[in-house]
Amino acid sequence: MRRFATDRGKQLLLLSSRRLLPTTPSPSPATAAGLNYAFPFSTSSSSPVPMASPVTVDTINPKVIKCQYAVRGEIVIHAQRLQEDLQANPGSHPFDEILYCNIGNPQSLGQQPITFFREVLALCDYPGLLDRDETHALFSADAVERAWKILDGIKGLREAIAAGIAARDGYPANADDIFLTDGASPAVHMMMQLLLRSEKDGILCPIPQYPLYSASITLHGGSLVPYYLDEATGWGLELSEVKKQLEDARSKGITVRALVVINPGNPTGQVLSEDNQREIVEFCKREGLVLLADEVYQENVYVDNKKFHSFKKVSRSMGYGDKDIALVSFQSVSKGYYGECGKRGGYMEVTGFIPEVREQIYKIASVNLCSNISGQILASLVMNPPKETDESFQSYIEERDGILSSLARRAKTLEDAFNSLEGVTCNKAEGAMYLFPRLHLPQKAIEAAKAVNAAPDAFYARRLLDATGIVVVPGSGFGQVPGTWHIRCTILPQEDKIPAIVSRLKTFHEAFMAEFCD
Repeated sequence: MRRFATDRGKQLLLLSSRRLLPTTPSPSPATAAGLNYAFPFSTSSSSPVPMASPVTVDTINPKVIKCQYAVRGEIVIHAQRLQEDLQANPGSHPFDEILYCNIGNPQSLGQQPITFFREVLALCDYPGLLDRDETHALFSADAVERAWKILDGIKGLREAIAAGIAARDGYPANADDIFLTDGASPAVHMMMQLLLRSEKDGILCPIPQYPLYSASITLHGGSLVPYYLDEATGWGLELSEVKKQLEDARSKGITVRALVVINPGNPTGQVLSEDNQREIVEFCKREGLVLLADEVYQENVYVDNKKFHSFKKVSRSMGYGDKDIALVSFQSVSKGYYGECGKRGGYMEVTGFIPEVREQIYKIASVNLCSNISGQILASLVMNPPKETDESFQSYIEERDGILSSLARRAKTLEDAFNSLEGVTCNKAEGAMYLFPRLHLPQKAIEAAKAVNAAPDAFYARRLLDATGIVVVPGSGFGQVPGTWHIRCTILPQEDKIPAIVSRLKTFHEAFMAEFCD
């Protein structure tokens, strides 16, 4: 029996690439406005470079030089240096720990994994456990059953995801539309690689935006066509603004291929209304745009008057099917209440593409071989969690609801804290994992930033880090209306850390404003 379970585990690894991709189709005949990455220091290495080096910054791909990703940028590198310094020289700074509010990685900041998910993963990673007598005392019965089903191939992983999508939306989903990836990011890159032929091809992208989009558009040689979210209406998506930017891009000879919508928003935290989503679907259909729906925060909604609706559900409720609109939905195991960033699991659901194009998507995915098996399994578990009749259901619900309610409290506490500061305004975090407060900085602070060749919000973020150990991301790394300044702050530090963050933030901000008072 033990040998059988182990053999099934080996077969699963060998067959994982089949679960990554839809069935092989039969042969057929056929620069972002508001982005500014200036920081007050450099990360260039001090190590000498051999004169005869065959690779220099002048000889590498210029798209790599142009590409930027502020979430893990220079502020974070400096924070890591400070952390090393604190460990080597305790008491060397006016704080005793670095508080990372820069990145959406829940478990790195102390969030515990969902028990059921990890039980199933453990059993699949070591199938020999299924034959041990003590396993049934250590693992829940439904976790054991789920692991057996996965190892036996009774229900494919993509089939489980499709069933979860259908249960969520109330409309059928096809497993052959599911492409499993190492998180959502490779799926985004795949679509950019597919759609962008040259710099004359553009992608409509929200500003502020998650810099994966600007970076991937740059790397794949396209043009970012920015549309600004309206901060005054809670980061609303106004179609008049999208249409204006579309027409402007077309007037410059750019062929706009797709519209990116991030819902719930990153870094802005808004949740779109269903009426707004209907307008967006209609707009994409009318203009012939692929709708790229980033829905990785679909479980992260914190307000009673908003609810997540997938664009797939909205488009189907309007009577539109595969022949009406091309839609790609991205999902990841890294966000939600699960926060499994390190497992690198995700998928894209691809609908509305003709067979000849689907064949090319399949080819691109095949070049990358298969995504990691743990991520594949976890993606299927996220979309198909314990049911009410399962042994793990009650503990699963308690863990899920406990995490989400705590995130909502943290969001409200930090929102109130930012709004209490002089010269700071912060919209409500309706969803996702971030706040994006606006900094109304004194002119002297702006001039001081300019003197050290820094964007004003990067200058503020660096000063905040050096004084308090709090790490945030300058809004200039996400894009913003020119002349405005923001920071992105996650709500992910554990709840018992939030009071210290609020206290340090207030003390620093008061001193900063006094120092640069006009």
